[in-house]
Amino acid sequence: MNKITIVCPHCGGVNAIPLKDSYLKAACGHCKASLLETKPLQVDTSAFDRLMLNDERLIVADFWAPWCGPCKSMAPSFEEAARSFPLKAQFVKINTEEHQQLAGRFAIRSIPTVIAFKNNRIVDQFSGALPASEIIRWVHRHL
Repeated sequence: MNKITIVCPHCGGVNAIPLKDSYLKAACGHCKASLLETKPLQVDTSAFDRLMLNDERLIVADFWAPWCGPCKSMAPSFEEAARSFPLKAQFVKINTEEHQQLAGRFAIRSIPTVIAFKNNRIVDQFSGALPASEIIRWVHRHL
């Protein structure tokens, strides 16, 4: 049976789980918490790098700042979109004010900017606020 490597959103433990079209339940082998959590993770550089190196799913990163009006308006849409992809994609949020080096690594010039990563590579990106339906459609293209 094919497996996929997933980083637990709760403890950061690396798990290999059977690859399926959908999951009714999946628990972390380390902390026993559900791997079906879809709430976007607030990540720092080390957590982001751990995901990039150990998680085989699509990583969808929202680069934002607390003072940015469009970032604030898109946040609920980003969370709503994340709920559509349990164990298919990991949504993360990166505060560009707190993690300027990480934003610099990807040459973030405007926010919000959302980047999709697969196998530690950028597969696509967009800048500007989008509604949940558009984010969902965009993510589906890259799964």
